Amino acid sequence: MSLHFLLMILALGSEIKGGHIAPRNQLLYMASVQTREGHYCGGSLISDNFVLTAAHCLLYCKVNFHLIDSSTPTSTDYTVRSHILVLCLQLSQSVPVGGTIQRIRLPPPNMNLRPDQMCHVAGWGVADTGTLVDDLRVVGVSVVDQNVCRRQWNGIPANVICAGGYKTSKRACQGDSGGPLVCNGVAAGVVSFGDEECNDQHFPNVYTDVSKFRPWIDQILKENGC
Repeated sequence: MSLHFLLMILALGSEIKGGHIAPRNQLLYMASVQTREGHYCGGSLISDNFVLTAAHCLLYCKVNFHLIDSSTPTSTDYTVRSHILVLCLQLSQSVPVGGTIQRIRLPPPNMNLRPDQMCHVAGWGVADTGTLVDDLRVVGVSVVDQNVCRRQWNGIPANVICAGGYKTSKRACQGDSGGPLVCNGVAAGVVSFGDEECNDQHFPNVYTDVSKFRPWIDQILKENGC
């Protein structure tokens, strides 16, 4: 199966497997990119007017941006700045950061994660019950060695992180695409792709490595006074 086909499948959304409902007033940087039908992809607030998500989330449909906190949703339109695997959504108006809406920190350039390091991923996708969820869910996942990941997938793109899904049921899946892989309190990765059935423990989840795109992200934020 080609990588392009996998990305098309996961553009339909990703789900948190083996996780639990996120505690109230935590993960307040999480964003939900939505179509008219509802949740489509995840994202994370990196400034008061930019959300980081996966590029493939916007390849096949027109979406609206919807930032969800633990109380009242805040909606806004956006424009797109894309860099192949990741993109920044520039909001038409700044969101009120503070209280129940918070930014997430970006990783330092070229940050390296060690195998078995614990991180977490969150989203509103389909849960273990096989149905969409209204509550944000989160699961802890461990980083998978790049050599193992490359062997299991028979090759992986450059500038990625592998975590969760390998020899475990804990993973991101349909609906979580674009959401952050959070390690040491920073958005280390962006959910990219994984096993299409979300139950094959031979295949790790693959995330875009945000640290490799810091110069591009920093330039966008600088150009817009962030």
